[in-house]
Amino acid sequence: MWVYLCTSVSQHPHSHLWALYVDADQTIYIADQYNHRIVEWKWGATSGQVVAGGNGQGSGTHHSSDPLDVIVDKERDSLIICDCSNRIVVRWPRRNGTSGETIISNISCAGLTMDENGSLYVVDYGKNEVRRYRRGKSQGTVIAGGNGSGNRLDQLSYPEYVFVDRDHSVYVSELGNHRVMKWMEGAKQGIVVAGGQGQGNGLTQLSHPQGVVVDQLGTVYVADRGNDRIMRWPKGATQGSIIVGGNGRGGQSNQLNEPVGLSFDRHGNLYVVDCGNHRVQKFNIDSDALHLLRVDLTFFHESDSPNKRACGV
Repeated sequence: MWVYLCTSVSQHPHSHLWALYVDADQTIYIADQYNHRIVEWKWGATSGQVVAGGNGQGSGTHHSSDPLDVIVDKERDSLIICDCSNRIVVRWPRRNGTSGETIISNISCAGLTMDENGSLYVVDYGKNEVRRYRRGKSQGTVIAGGNGSGNRLDQLSYPEYVFVDRDHSVYVSELGNHRVMKWMEGAKQGIVVAGGQGQGNGLTQLSHPQGVVVDQLGTVYVADRGNDRIMRWPKGATQGSIIVGGNGRGGQSNQLNEPVGLSFDRHGNLYVVDCGNHRVQKFNIDSDALHLLRVDLTFFHESDSPNKRACGV
């Protein structure tokens, strides 16, 4: 199977855009893994601004090392970042911050999110579990997985991304089981809501799913990375439909190259991190139109690390 987290091979230097967060004003925060930084991209801008890291790879408080996910904690006006190589979760001031503060240590963080109460949900892919950290608490509680790696309904296998809905149910994508699971609050096991029929490219299948978001109707949107497509699974559906990509791997407007991160904005537009094409795309679901964001791609093409990991390795 493919495991993408923090493994490096020597290759031509370029960026490795991984995850994103879209704020209420449509400002985008992008985890730029290989450049070890978080980039802020304001709506309508033609270039981004480094707001965390960007000082090369390292373990100091002013470094970010292989960031895999980022969210905004609005109450504390800060960024929360999965710092993969340092095995920590970091809080970084959103405005004019020059260094971060470790808030969780010794964790193989792959993804994170926050609910309306300020509780933080963190995926630990090493322990195959998701933990919830209530605001102000340093100890987390396992709320999904935690029973070893496997394909039972009470297990996870290489969990990646997490989404929490208004009922505090969590949705987790799994690389190892090629599925998305829903764990209701307090549940001892999850429910398969997408995939779970083995690795493949059929409408009932997924291949190494990554980013996952869920709308108010319970419709699941998942970045089906191995199939270069975005799938939509209505609540209770036994198969999904392709809404973006699915036209072979490539860089045309109707193609994707290993999509990873997903996020909605407040207008219901879907944003996709198109890893292999070093770009972010915006998808207007209602008009069924795909738009390439005005991103200066050269901003992401330079990196200060000699060792890189290809999107598909």
